Amino acid sequence: MKLLPILAVLLASVLHPIAKAGDLFEIPLKDIDGKDTTLAPYRGKVLLIVNVASACGFTKQYTGLESVFKKYQAQGLVVLGFPCNQFGHQESGTNEQIKAFCSSKFHVTFPMFDKIDVNGENQHPLYALLTGKDATFPGKIGWNFGKFLIGRDGNILHRFNSEVAPESHELIAAVEAALAAK
Repeated sequence: MKLLPILAVLLASVLHPIAKAGDLFEIPLKDIDGKDTTLAPYRGKVLLIVNVASACGFTKQYTGLESVFKKYQAQGLVVLGFPCNQFGHQESGTNEQIKAFCSSKFHVTFPMFDKIDVNGENQHPLYALLTGKDATFPGKIGWNFGKFLIGRDGNILHRFNSEVAPESHELIAAVEAALAAK
């Protein structure tokens, strides 16, 4: 039964590779503390990229994201949070306020980044790569807590909308399959 998710991940990575996997890891970013960085430190890891917000009906997903991160971190999963204020102005705080909220309310230990736009004319290049017309799963982000699962090779394997909880069977099966694909 576990073979099916593994085959699905392998098939997705062959049929829908991103233009250049290296591009994903070289996009300039800022972490939640404002330091320049990229995703290069996570090369070879399975990534779960999530646009997050502190005052959303889905904010409780921080608990599930942290749980999934802790459970699978040793196997190579990294959850990456990207605050965004584009949906109902539900992330209006500063990076310092977001960081304090996440650590005090949800005990978040996974990496968090600078607040960005995931849609529109100021869309961050990371999200342009994830959602652009040439992306594996093109189309605008619909709301907070959209999730992209990225394989160890930088290929986009799955896209999950806000309603898919981090602990859902669907997401966990995809994460386990991605981790199993060496």
